Amino acid sequence: MSLLTKLWTLRGLKPVREHELPAVARAIAVIMDGNGRWARRRGLPVAAGHRAGARALHRTVEASLGLGVESICVYAFSTENWSRPPDEVEALMEIFVETIERELADLVRKGVRVRFIGRRDRTTEAMRQKMSELEGATFRNEKLDLWIAFDYGGRDELVEATRRIVEDGLDSRDVDENAIGSRLSAPEMPNPDLLIRTSGELRISNFLLWQLAYTELMFVDTLWPDFDERHLRQALNEYAGRRRRFGGR
Repeated sequence: MSLLTKLWTLRGLKPVREHELPAVARAIAVIMDGNGRWARRRGLPVAAGHRAGARALHRTVEASLGLGVESICVYAFSTENWSRPPDEVEALMEIFVETIERELADLVRKGVRVRFIGRRDRTTEAMRQKMSELEGATFRNEKLDLWIAFDYGGRDELVEATRRIVEDGLDSRDVDENAIGSRLSAPEMPNPDLLIRTSGELRISNFLLWQLAYTELMFVDTLWPDFDERHLRQALNEYAGRRRRFGGR
């Protein structure tokens, strides 16, 4: 009898059969929340929190390479984030470029393939160029896929998918899940097995509304700049003890 089965038995619950337990979360999504609070608690400008958050992203992706994770989608900048103070948005754009040049360069050498989902028409030309360069430089990498949701919103993605259905002249009888899914920002991106949100907030904030239909959700109190391999391992271990039913029993 496994340790997990013993624990379930001691609690008076029906043991989970080993074959029902999920394997390692191959695809994860992360809402990287708490950069601003991390900075304020230290008396630092918000930009310092975002730079610390970029380093946390590097740590997390690097740790994932050795933990069996194959795909990570991170929420970097939402469609609603444009409403933040202009100086913060400007600083964020600069930090994104810095992150591509400094934090992600090492990951590229380690076999990480980087792709962006979301809009690109509202950011700077320098940012668009860096995004395209990074995608091109990592196109053949295969160890891990890093999807960066930039100027992304789940509702906006579904509106755009619906618009494409109309533009393609699809008959209403042919509109099904495949028709919508194939018109999302990145139809080849796997649906996440696990979503992690940091900072203690208990919501998904318009992130991957279609893809998260059966994703396991995990909310941790740690602020994103403090998130590291230890926290990732804890999340993956908890996921491994859950039973995924996908609507069944």
